[in-house]
Amino acid sequence: MSEGQVKQHVREFYDQVGWQKTPGDLYQNARYEDLRPVSAEYIHRCHLRVGRHLAPAGRFLLDAGSGPVQYAEYLTYSQGYAYRVCADLSIVALQEARRRLGAHALCVVADVANLPFAPDTFDGAVSLHTFHHLPLAEQGNAYGELQRVLAPGRSAVVVNGWTESGLMHRTAWLVKLAEGAGLLAARLRGRAPQKEPPAAQGKQPEPTGTFVNKLDAPWLRGLLAGKMRCEIYVWRSVSVRWLRALVHSATGGRLFLRLLFRLEERFPRWFGEHGQYPLVVVWKDSNETTSGEHPLITH
Repeated sequence: MSEGQVKQHVREFYDQVGWQKTPGDLYQNARYEDLRPVSAEYIHRCHLRVGRHLAPAGRFLLDAGSGPVQYAEYLTYSQGYAYRVCADLSIVALQEARRRLGAHALCVVADVANLPFAPDTFDGAVSLHTFHHLPLAEQGNAYGELQRVLAPGRSAVVVNGWTESGLMHRTAWLVKLAEGAGLLAARLRGRAPQKEPPAAQGKQPEPTGTFVNKLDAPWLRGLLAGKMRCEIYVWRSVSVRWLRALVHSATGGRLFLRLLFRLEERFPRWFGEHGQYPLVVVWKDSNETTSGEHPLITH
Protein backbone atom coordinates (compact mmCIF):
# COMPACT_ATOMS: atom_id res chain seq x y z
CA MET A 1 0.00 0.00 0.00
CA SER A 2 1.38 3.41 -0.97
CA GLU A 3 1.89 6.26 1.50
CA GLY A 4 -1.01 8.14 -0.09
CA GLN A 5 -3.34 5.15 0.25
CA VAL A 6 -2.38 4.70 3.92
CA LYS A 7 -3.23 8.31 4.73
CA GLN A 8 -6.48 8.07 2.81
CA HIS A 9 -7.49 5.08 4.95
CA VAL A 10 -6.63 6.98 8.14
CA ARG A 11 -8.73 9.93 6.98
CA GLU A 12 -11.67 7.69 6.09
CA PHE A 13 -11.56 5.88 9.44
CA TYR A 14 -11.75 9.09 11.45
CA ASP A 15 -14.29 10.75 9.17
CA GLN A 16 -16.60 7.74 9.14
CA VAL A 17 -15.96 6.17 12.58
CA GLY A 18 -13.55 7.83 15.01
CA TRP A 19 -15.09 11.31 15.12
CA GLN A 20 -18.72 10.30 14.80
CA LYS A 21 -20.88 10.76 17.90
CA THR A 22 -22.32 7.97 20.06
CA PRO A 23 -25.84 8.15 21.58
CA GLY A 24 -24.20 9.50 24.75
CA ASP A 25 -22.82 12.50 22.80
CA LEU A 26 -19.28 11.16 22.98
CA TYR A 27 -17.00 10.65 20.02
CA GLN A 28 -16.55 7.03 19.02
CA ASN A 29 -12.84 7.56 19.62
CA ALA A 30 -13.55 8.26 23.31
CA ARG A 31 -14.00 4.50 23.74
CA TYR A 32 -10.22 4.27 23.53
CA GLU A 33 -10.11 5.98 26.93
CA ASP A 34 -11.15 4.85 30.42
CA LEU A 35 -14.08 7.16 31.17
CA ARG A 36 -15.09 5.62 34.51
CA PRO A 37 -15.41 8.00 37.48
CA VAL A 38 -12.77 6.07 39.45
CA SER A 39 -10.11 7.01 36.88
CA ALA A 40 -11.33 10.52 36.07
CA GLU A 41 -9.13 12.49 38.47
CA TYR A 42 -5.97 10.63 37.46
CA ILE A 43 -6.62 11.02 33.74
CA HIS A 44 -7.49 14.70 34.17
CA ARG A 45 -4.20 15.36 35.96
CA CYS A 46 -2.23 13.46 33.31
CA HIS A 47 -3.81 15.56 30.55
CA LEU A 48 -2.71 18.74 32.31
CA ARG A 49 0.95 17.68 32.23
CA VAL A 50 1.20 18.80 28.61
CA GLY A 51 0.72 22.47 29.41
CA ARG A 52 3.70 22.55 31.78
CA HIS A 53 6.09 22.21 28.88
CA LEU A 54 4.62 24.88 26.62
CA ALA A 55 5.09 28.63 26.63
CA PRO A 56 2.08 29.99 28.54
CA ALA A 57 1.23 32.57 25.88
CA GLY A 58 1.86 33.46 22.27
CA ARG A 59 0.20 34.16 18.94
CA PHE A 60 -0.12 30.69 17.37
CA LEU A 61 -0.24 27.24 19.01
CA LEU A 62 -0.05 24.37 16.52
CA ASP A 63 -2.14 21.27 17.25
CA ALA A 64 -0.73 18.71 14.80
CA GLY A 65 -3.27 15.92 14.37
CA SER A 66 -5.77 17.89 16.43
CA GLY A 67 -8.84 15.72 16.01
CA PRO A 68 -11.87 17.61 17.34
CA VAL A 69 -9.92 18.77 20.44
CA GLN A 70 -12.27 16.45 22.27
CA TYR A 71 -11.27 16.75 25.93
CA ALA A 72 -11.77 19.83 28.09
CA GLU A 73 -8.14 19.67 29.27
CA TYR A 74 -6.95 19.97 25.67
CA LEU A 75 -8.55 23.41 25.47
CA THR A 76 -6.31 24.70 28.25
CA TYR A 77 -3.13 24.37 26.18
CA SER A 78 -4.02 27.33 23.98
CA GLN A 79 -5.78 29.56 26.52
CA GLY A 80 -2.93 32.07 26.45
CA TYR A 81 -2.62 32.08 22.66
CA ALA A 82 -4.43 34.24 20.15
CA TYR A 83 -5.09 31.25 17.86
CA ARG A 84 -4.95 27.48 17.92
CA VAL A 85 -4.02 26.16 14.49
CA CYS A 86 -5.68 22.76 14.13
CA ALA A 87 -4.03 20.59 11.47
CA ASP A 88 -5.58 17.23 10.63
CA LEU A 89 -6.30 14.94 7.68
CA SER A 90 -9.91 14.52 8.80
CA ILE A 91 -12.44 17.10 7.62
CA VAL A 92 -14.91 15.92 10.27
CA ALA A 93 -12.29 16.47 12.98
CA LEU A 94 -11.64 20.02 11.81
CA GLN A 95 -15.35 20.82 11.57
CA GLU A 96 -15.79 19.64 15.16
CA ALA A 97 -12.72 21.57 16.32
CA ARG A 98 -14.07 24.75 14.76
CA ARG A 99 -17.44 24.14 16.41
CA ARG A 100 -15.80 23.75 19.82
CA LEU A 101 -13.25 26.57 19.56
CA GLY A 102 -15.03 29.06 17.32
CA ALA A 103 -12.88 31.90 15.99
CA HIS A 104 -9.99 30.79 18.24
CA ALA A 105 -9.39 27.88 15.82
CA LEU A 106 -7.69 28.18 12.46
CA CYS A 107 -8.28 24.85 10.72
CA VAL A 108 -6.03 23.41 8.01
CA VAL A 109 -6.12 20.02 6.27
CA ALA A 110 -2.53 18.88 6.67
CA ASP A 111 -0.20 15.92 7.08
CA VAL A 112 1.85 16.09 10.29
CA ALA A 113 4.92 14.73 8.48
CA ASN A 114 4.71 17.43 5.78
CA LEU A 115 3.39 20.57 7.43
CA PRO A 116 2.46 23.43 5.06
CA PHE A 117 3.67 26.15 7.42
CA ALA A 118 6.61 28.51 7.23
CA PRO A 119 9.59 28.08 9.58
CA ASP A 120 9.64 29.85 12.94
CA THR A 121 5.86 30.39 12.94
CA PHE A 122 4.54 28.86 16.17
CA ASP A 123 5.08 29.82 19.79
CA GLY A 124 4.21 26.27 20.84
CA ALA A 125 3.05 22.97 19.37
CA VAL A 126 1.37 19.77 20.52
CA SER A 127 0.74 16.45 18.82
CA LEU A 128 -1.35 13.99 20.82
CA HIS A 129 -1.72 10.32 19.89
CA THR A 130 -1.04 10.96 16.22
CA PHE A 131 2.45 9.75 15.33
CA HIS A 132 1.47 6.07 15.57
CA HIS A 133 -0.40 6.56 12.30
CA LEU A 134 2.88 7.24 10.51
CA PRO A 135 5.16 4.65 8.91
CA LEU A 136 8.46 4.24 10.75
CA ALA A 137 10.33 6.07 7.99
CA GLU A 138 8.18 9.18 8.55
CA GLN A 139 8.53 9.44 12.32
CA GLY A 140 11.74 11.45 12.06
CA ASN A 141 10.15 13.73 9.46
CA ALA A 142 7.25 14.48 11.80
CA TYR A 143 9.53 15.45 14.68
CA GLY A 144 11.64 17.51 12.29
CA GLU A 145 8.58 19.31 10.96
CA LEU A 146 7.41 20.25 14.45
CA GLN A 147 10.80 21.68 15.26
CA ARG A 148 11.07 23.49 11.91
CA VAL A 149 7.85 25.44 12.38
CA LEU A 150 8.59 26.37 16.01
CA ALA A 151 9.80 29.86 16.81
CA PRO A 152 13.34 29.96 18.24
CA GLY A 153 13.45 29.25 21.95
CA ARG A 154 10.06 27.51 21.94
CA SER A 155 9.01 23.91 22.60
CA ALA A 156 6.66 21.24 21.28
CA VAL A 157 5.07 18.32 23.12
CA VAL A 158 4.42 14.92 21.54
CA VAL A 159 2.32 12.32 23.38
CA ASN A 160 2.31 8.84 21.90
CA GLY A 161 2.58 5.26 23.10
CA TRP A 162 5.55 2.91 23.24
CA THR A 163 5.04 -0.36 21.41
CA GLU A 164 6.96 -2.16 24.13
CA SER A 165 6.34 -0.80 27.63
CA GLY A 166 8.54 -2.43 30.25
CA LEU A 167 6.10 -1.64 33.05
CA MET A 168 3.11 -3.04 31.17
CA HIS A 169 5.07 -6.12 30.12
CA ARG A 170 6.12 -6.90 33.68
CA THR A 171 2.59 -6.52 35.04
CA ALA A 172 0.77 -8.29 32.20
CA TRP A 173 0.30 -11.39 34.35
CA LEU A 174 -1.51 -9.32 36.97
CA VAL A 175 -3.87 -7.86 34.36
CA LYS A 176 -4.70 -11.32 33.04
CA LEU A 177 -5.26 -12.60 36.58
CA ALA A 178 -7.63 -9.72 37.37
CA GLU A 179 -9.53 -10.19 34.12
CA GLY A 180 -9.88 -13.91 34.80
CA ALA A 181 -11.08 -13.26 38.35
CA GLY A 182 -13.67 -10.81 37.09
CA LEU A 183 -14.95 -13.31 34.54
CA LEU A 184 -15.17 -16.05 37.18
CA ALA A 185 -17.01 -13.76 39.63
CA ALA A 186 -19.55 -12.85 36.96
CA ARG A 187 -20.19 -16.50 36.20
CA LEU A 188 -20.59 -17.38 39.89
CA ARG A 189 -23.18 -14.63 40.22
CA GLY A 190 -24.99 -16.13 37.27
CA ARG A 191 -24.36 -13.12 35.10
CA ALA A 192 -23.01 -13.36 31.64
CA PRO A 193 -20.20 -10.82 31.32
CA GLN A 194 -21.17 -7.90 29.13
CA LYS A 195 -19.41 -7.71 25.84
CA GLU A 196 -17.61 -4.42 25.77
CA PRO A 197 -16.58 -2.72 22.55
CA PRO A 198 -13.06 -3.75 21.52
CA ALA A 199 -11.66 -0.34 22.46
CA ALA A 200 -12.88 -0.73 26.04
CA GLN A 201 -10.92 -3.97 26.28
CA GLY A 202 -7.72 -2.31 25.13
CA LYS A 203 -7.99 -4.26 21.86
CA GLN A 204 -9.71 -1.65 19.72
CA PRO A 205 -9.73 -2.00 15.96
CA GLU A 206 -7.29 0.41 14.45
CA PRO A 207 -7.65 2.20 11.14
CA THR A 208 -5.49 0.92 8.33
CA GLY A 209 -2.39 3.03 8.64
CA THR A 210 -1.78 2.42 12.34
CA PHE A 211 1.69 0.96 12.47
CA VAL A 212 2.99 -1.47 15.06
CA ASN A 213 6.72 -1.01 15.41
CA LYS A 214 9.06 -1.52 18.32
CA LEU A 215 9.13 2.10 19.44
CA ASP A 216 10.92 2.66 22.71
CA ALA A 217 13.09 5.29 24.38
CA PRO A 218 16.46 4.12 22.95
CA TRP A 219 14.92 4.06 19.47
CA LEU A 220 13.61 7.61 19.83
CA ARG A 221 16.88 8.95 21.18
CA GLY A 222 18.73 7.35 18.28
CA LEU A 223 16.25 8.83 15.81
CA LEU A 224 16.65 12.38 17.11
CA ALA A 225 20.32 12.28 18.12
CA GLY A 226 22.23 15.23 16.72
CA LYS A 227 19.05 16.72 15.21
CA MET A 228 17.26 18.31 18.14
CA ARG A 229 17.20 18.55 21.91
CA CYS A 230 14.54 16.38 23.52
CA GLU A 231 13.50 15.06 26.91
CA ILE A 232 11.25 12.11 27.73
CA TYR A 233 8.84 12.48 30.64
CA VAL A 234 5.73 10.59 31.69
CA TRP A 235 2.29 11.48 30.37
CA ARG A 236 0.59 8.38 31.75
CA SER A 237 2.35 5.19 32.74
CA VAL A 238 -0.52 2.69 32.44
CA SER A 239 -2.76 1.57 29.59
CA VAL A 240 -6.56 1.60 29.37
CA ARG A 241 -6.64 -2.18 29.67
CA TRP A 242 -4.48 -2.01 32.81
CA LEU A 243 -6.79 0.57 34.38
CA ARG A 244 -9.94 -1.35 33.57
CA ALA A 245 -8.55 -4.60 34.95
CA LEU A 246 -6.89 -3.38 38.15
CA VAL A 247 -8.48 -0.10 39.23
CA HIS A 248 -11.93 -0.25 40.86
CA SER A 249 -13.77 1.91 43.36
CA ALA A 250 -14.48 -1.05 45.66
CA THR A 251 -10.76 -1.72 46.11
CA GLY A 252 -9.63 1.86 46.69
CA GLY A 253 -8.85 2.59 43.05
CA ARG A 254 -8.98 6.35 43.34
CA LEU A 255 -6.51 6.37 46.24
CA PHE A 256 -4.23 3.99 44.38
CA LEU A 257 -4.18 6.26 41.32
CA ARG A 258 -3.32 9.24 43.49
CA LEU A 259 -0.32 7.28 44.76
CA LEU A 260 0.63 6.28 41.23
CA PHE A 261 0.43 9.91 40.09
CA ARG A 262 2.72 10.97 42.95
CA LEU A 263 5.24 8.33 41.96
CA GLU A 264 5.11 9.48 38.35
CA GLU A 265 5.71 13.06 39.52
CA ARG A 266 8.65 11.94 41.64
CA PHE A 267 10.25 9.87 38.86
CA PRO A 268 8.92 11.35 35.60
CA ARG A 269 11.80 10.19 33.43
CA TRP A 270 11.71 6.59 34.63
CA PHE A 271 7.97 6.30 34.14
CA GLY A 272 8.26 8.10 30.82
CA GLU A 273 10.74 5.57 29.50
CA HIS A 274 9.22 2.43 31.01
CA GLY A 275 5.50 3.27 31.20
CA GLN A 276 2.95 3.13 28.40
CA TYR A 277 2.65 6.77 27.27
CA PRO A 278 5.67 9.08 27.17
CA LEU A 279 5.50 12.85 26.94
CA VAL A 280 8.30 13.94 24.61
CA VAL A 281 9.41 17.57 24.69
CA VAL A 282 11.47 18.96 21.80
CA TRP A 283 12.99 22.42 21.69
CA LYS A 284 14.16 24.81 19.04
CA ASP A 285 17.19 26.62 20.38
CA SER A 286 17.26 30.40 20.29
CA ASN A 287 20.00 30.46 17.63
CA GLU A 288 18.04 28.17 15.28
CA THR A 289 16.20 30.78 13.30
CA THR A 290 15.21 31.61 9.77
CA SER A 291 15.70 35.27 8.94
CA GLY A 292 12.87 37.51 7.83
CA GLU A 293 9.11 37.59 8.32
CA HIS A 294 7.01 34.61 7.30
CA PRO A 295 3.37 34.07 6.54
CA LEU A 296 1.54 31.40 8.50
CA ILE A 297 1.16 29.11 5.50
CA THR A 298 3.75 28.69 2.76
CA HIS A 299 2.78 28.80 -0.87
